[in-house]
Amino acid sequence: MDGRGTDPTGRRLRRLPVARTAAGGFRLVANRSRRGARAGDAGGVYEERLSRRVDGAVVWRRGALPDVRRARVLPDGCMDLIWTAGGLLVAGPDTRAHLVDDVPGTSYVGLRFAPGTGPRVLGVPAHELRDARVPLDALWLGREVRELTDRVAEASDRARVLEDLAADRLRGVPDDPLSRAVAARLRAGGSVAAVARASGLSARQLHRRSLTAFGYGPKTLARVLRLERALRMARAGVPAASVAASAGYADQAHFSREVRELTGVQLSVLLSGRSSRRGAKRETEMPSGSRTTA
Repeated sequence: MDGRGTDPTGRRLRRLPVARTAAGGFRLVANRSRRGARAGDAGGVYEERLSRRVDGAVVWRRGALPDVRRARVLPDGCMDLIWTAGGLLVAGPDTRAHLVDDVPGTSYVGLRFAPGTGPRVLGVPAHELRDARVPLDALWLGREVRELTDRVAEASDRARVLEDLAADRLRGVPDDPLSRAVAARLRAGGSVAAVARASGLSARQLHRRSLTAFGYGPKTLARVLRLERALRMARAGVPAASVAASAGYADQAHFSREVRELTGVQLSVLLSGRSSRRGAKRETEMPSGSRTTA
């Protein structure tokens, strides 16, 4: 199944800066364009919180923007179930950053699954949705999706409907503690070989399981998660050389190459939030991994 290019309403909106509260939740932060203007002053305010029903998931909401805005979405190993006025969409795991143009006047509500959870909810191996955005009715029966879309549209708390749906579907499928453990070990900086040994798997077995659970092999997931750790430190003001050493890169040049390969821009661009004008479009950074930018 290849759903590339079938997204009728725009694409996943993710990863704006948030601040973690003392209680472990998140507080709202206004979206900032690369020039530092408050996008919230003209709509587009973003907020997110940890899901109360789905372990490791994040509920997020984005208000409508008044104009076309280009966002750079960074890879994070996650999958999202998204509601817009145009229907329900699924965003698969990304291998590279991509630029998306938000549709003016469109708001979003989404449920972002932790790595490995999305396929269990959706019933589709993650690698079939890699780098893709597809309508949910490309994966599930049309009537089921229409009924769900109506429920979400009519609900006073649309995010709760998405959470309930995911929680119900997870109760009907086997748990997958091994995939959670693999993601946690890779996130902590473990090597692929060490993670395979700790998981009781051969390298080939780990690769196959990772394709199904995460959308790509453990080496790619490790690169994505390492970049999250590195960008979190860099945004906190840690010098690039120190970031490279702490995050496990060979040196600062290696870190710089990984940033360019996975995000499409230099580290200085990600950190500065510089804006570019392309006709009527404004480009806005969408930092990856809310759990790591808090």
